[in-house]
Amino acid sequence: MTHGCGGMSRALAITAVALTLAIAVSAQTETILHSFTAGSDGGEPQDGFVADSKGNLYGTAPFGGTDNSGVVFELTPNSNGTWTEQVLYNFSGNNGTGDGAGPYSGLVFDSKGDLYGTTVSGGSAFNGTVFELLPGTNGTWTEKILCNFNGGSNGGSPYGEGLVLDSAGNIYGTTYSGGAYGFGTVFELVAGGSGTWTQTVLHSFTGGSDGASPFGSTPVFDSAGNLYGLAADGGPHDYGVVYQLSRGSNGVWKYRVVYAFLGGASGNGPTGDLVIDSGGNLFGTTKYTVFELIPSSNGTWTEKTLHRFVGGADGATPDAGLVLDTAGNLYGTTYSGGAHRGTVYELIPGSNGTWTEKILHSFSSTGGDGVFPGFATLLVDASGNVYGTTPSGGTSNSGVVFKIVP
Repeated sequence: MTHGCGGMSRALAITAVALTLAIAVSAQTETILHSFTAGSDGGEPQDGFVADSKGNLYGTAPFGGTDNSGVVFELTPNSNGTWTEQVLYNFSGNNGTGDGAGPYSGLVFDSKGDLYGTTVSGGSAFNGTVFELLPGTNGTWTEKILCNFNGGSNGGSPYGEGLVLDSAGNIYGTTYSGGAYGFGTVFELVAGGSGTWTQTVLHSFTGGSDGASPFGSTPVFDSAGNLYGLAADGGPHDYGVVYQLSRGSNGVWKYRVVYAFLGGASGNGPTGDLVIDSGGNLFGTTKYTVFELIPSSNGTWTEKTLHRFVGGADGATPDAGLVLDTAGNLYGTTYSGGAHRGTVYELIPGSNGTWTEKILHSFSSTGGDGVFPGFATLLVDASGNVYGTTPSGGTSNSGVVFKIVP
């Protein structure tokens, strides 16, 4: 199904082996880079960052700003070790302006330095938007709405789902609801010569064996151009699925479930972002586990549980997606567990196929260092520094941006 979105100027083997054998606690140091006030600077950030070549961080907060409809912000490092926040755009869509409201997801850059993201509400039909921010020569940014979701056939409420771009600059993402059956969509946006964008729904979830409600999951491409993602519900066992979309020679995309979760040791309710390594293996999280999916030459996939959270010092409820560093280590957060209110963890692969969990930070009961790191995917820089957000805690209990130094 294709839609015009010009808008405003703008059968699978399962192995639950190689469980983590040890939990290590590290001596990393957490630093708060910014505490949000839910005022003009924004509030309650729900996702992570994208960085530019200078090390500046760009993110979103769904609340605060001039109209309490959320902001896009930049954090710039200073020579003395502090960071300065600058709001690049204030959303006002909750006031009926149509520019979007509630940017829950993170951002992505294109090759020109433009930023792209989604809002969960606002827009012409109040069901969310895809937006682009274009930088000006004077430091200002201009918003352009690329697609208005109608809550029906073209999807609705991209709740924490981010975007991914292909090499041609086409945009891909998911919506939590809407579509032909009301259980969400996977969509593509293609730019036209007149500056408008055309949306095509690549798959409408039925809520049955194909999955439902791709909550908080940004799709990811493999080297062959196949697109992978998570649906938190539905599937043959109603515990969620990992799906693949492959473009055929006729340009039509084919959807298939590559893994259906079984509950129990297999995990259930996958959320957050998948990450893919150079061998085409997929890594992600469920409500209780970190998993790896390994492809075989016959097209089937094998699940391997890398870590199962027990809810104590190792953390609990790993809602956020994962990030992979160049050494093959995985990083993520848990919403709860740890000392009191969630953790930042690293999973380190061993030579015998086991993985060791290392707690980089446990959020305290005081809240000053952040609380409940939610769905925010981490960013790990070339030096191994880890950046992330929490939606609450901090000086005004409106969330923080933190940095963990190895």
